[in-house]
Amino acid sequence: MTHVTPRDHALSRFVATPLQPGVTPDPSVLRVRAVHRAVADLRRGTPVLLEGEDSLVLLPVETAGARGLGEFAALAGAAPVLLLAPARAAAVLRRPVDPGEAAVALSLPRALLEPASLRSLADPTAEQIFAADPTVCHVPALAGAALALTKLARLLPACIAAPLAPAAAERAADLGLLGVLAADVLAYPGTMAAHLVRVAEAEVPLEDAPDARVVAFRGPDAGIEHLAILVGRPEAATAPPLVRIHSECFTGDLLGSLRCDCGPQLRGAIKRMAEDGAGVLLYLAQEGRGIGLVNKLRAYRLQDRGLDTVEANRALGWGADERTFLVAATMLEELGLRDVRLLTNNPDKVAALAACGLTVHREAHLIAPNGVNDRYLATKVARFGHLPD
Repeated sequence: MTHVTPRDHALSRFVATPLQPGVTPDPSVLRVRAVHRAVADLRRGTPVLLEGEDSLVLLPVETAGARGLGEFAALAGAAPVLLLAPARAAAVLRRPVDPGEAAVALSLPRALLEPASLRSLADPTAEQIFAADPTVCHVPALAGAALALTKLARLLPACIAAPLAPAAAERAADLGLLGVLAADVLAYPGTMAAHLVRVAEAEVPLEDAPDARVVAFRGPDAGIEHLAILVGRPEAATAPPLVRIHSECFTGDLLGSLRCDCGPQLRGAIKRMAEDGAGVLLYLAQEGRGIGLVNKLRAYRLQDRGLDTVEANRALGWGADERTFLVAATMLEELGLRDVRLLTNNPDKVAALAACGLTVHREAHLIAPNGVNDRYLATKVARFGHLPD
């Protein structure tokens, strides 16, 4: 009898209809699909097998329910551990933890192996009432990739993990559970950013820029879309056009939130491009510096308790800035723009584009504080190194 690994079983499900004779599936496509499907399963509270050195079964804390915990137990070959980012682990343990660690592993008393208790350990906005205290234990080799996968799902970076039981492959097949390689998880953000392609374009006259177009870009295997708003004809400009890299902000861009400066930055950049004659605003699907809208709302709650924006993101287990600007560089390359005037006060954006081979001239893009976002703007200067002019 041929032994079927969880990875073999997972890949076998990626082709809905039999392939024609002589047609071989593209391995790179299958790897991207595996990550997409693993992300979707984690968001549904379904365990995923993370494969590599000392493979694991994972279940995110945020979506863990009775069904997911039961399926997790069926595949686990040992007692589970809770994987947390160092900043969150320090809060749970009530003592300092090395911030350079990829993850911290905590042993879990049986009393904590239920959804509400697990979420209280992972979410700093929840009530911190623990039935028992966890203790630090050995960190699995794939712990960093495990948290990276939960971040791709835009969930709290916290999951329970366990080595696979001897019969895990057969049980995973019976339950229809997927496997994904840890190396593919870690490579996924760069793969998606580097292979964006144009998929749609339309004229979209704007209030402050009547001559405007929107070009949609998508990653491999139908990933999320990023948009380029072209004002005038920047691709035909004789001088470097104005460019703005703008990460989407539902609360600021759409609702007019006063907590940030995103809305005024967005509209101000488009208006300035129209006045200049041409420009490109790259509207990237990287809400909340890459942590997603739900986590940004959690960060706001922590800021209301006294943390600044950097401290709040870290308390949730995320980095201060999780974005990749390779996305922006790829979009500009596709638009034929390699020499640009970048509207920004963030030197990291300038450095990121320059590292991708573009010629970048910085143009200041200041927005005055409004009385609500004063501390936020000051934090960007003090903690992120944004330029004050």
